[in-house]
Amino acid sequence: MLRRSRSGKTRHVAWSETWQDADVMTTADREEWDSQSVTQVRQQRKTFFDWVWDERWKSSGASLSCDDRKVSFHSDYSCGTAAIRGNRELSEGQHYWEVKMTSPVYGTDMMVGVGTSEVNLDKFKFSFGSLLGHDEDSWGLSYTGLLQHKGDKVKFSPRFGQGSVIGVHLDTWHGTLTFYKNRHCIGVAATRLQSKKFYPMVCSTAAKSSMKVMCACYAPTSLQYLCCARLRQMLPSCPDVVDALQLPPGLRTVLQSQLDWVFALSSGPDPSEDDDCMQTSVPSSPSACAELAPQDRPTACHCPPTPPSSDYDSCCSDPEDYQCKRCRWT
Repeated sequence: MLRRSRSGKTRHVAWSETWQDADVMTTADREEWDSQSVTQVRQQRKTFFDWVWDERWKSSGASLSCDDRKVSFHSDYSCGTAAIRGNRELSEGQHYWEVKMTSPVYGTDMMVGVGTSEVNLDKFKFSFGSLLGHDEDSWGLSYTGLLQHKGDKVKFSPRFGQGSVIGVHLDTWHGTLTFYKNRHCIGVAATRLQSKKFYPMVCSTAAKSSMKVMCACYAPTSLQYLCCARLRQMLPSCPDVVDALQLPPGLRTVLQSQLDWVFALSSGPDPSEDDDCMQTSVPSSPSACAELAPQDRPTACHCPPTPPSSDYDSCCSDPEDYQCKRCRWT
């Protein structure tokens, strides 16, 4: 009886260890499958773009390649300003895209920005000028660091050159337009844009210049997005927010595949640039600020405040409260 009892116990322990091994293998297999799923989804998203450049809406001096993601300007010589816009109107929601300077950056101007359907892309066809932001229907960031709207220019960022990646975030829910350089926040360029419909745009006066869309993402303004944006704000220096939170595998896969761009952005300035974030921006001309209302004049950057204590506050708080900003127009 005793031997059978020991034998039975031994068999029970053996079966328990076998099932534990099976459980461990199942967990490992599940994690491996989850990791493979994330990798596959990310690879699929790399090949998906919410929009590309529009062959029908471009200047004669612009040509497309790389599945309409790369635009080249003035293939031989330049006699004016060439421009192009995206093939999709940016409807309600969150829009983020990145444009890489794939050629030497020089000349009168090379710009990245947004504009409505009212912008005339051929306005400066036979003259050299800063097309984006010359009117009330567009905003443009120049490689010289000047931000233009309604023909007024203000110092907004350091200069950028070949290899720089300029990110643009259009938040139609809060009505803000924010620029990034190499995924570090430059500042909020405009507010109160809820009622406007925009297209992504670029322009150049430089001969043999080119730019390429590196990503073009869209996400609806949902509770999921607002929570992810808040998490990124609360953990600004964390390299991988999703992994740091130890979320369930399924939720982690969804967030990394659908909202990975939210976690990739940094609210602070690029550390490689001169630390001028605490300085107040100065307009390029004395009359530029005189034409702006006091509340719309350039403001100094400030550090993000302590996050609100409730979800209601986080959804209703002004996005400017936690954005590093230099100037804005309404």
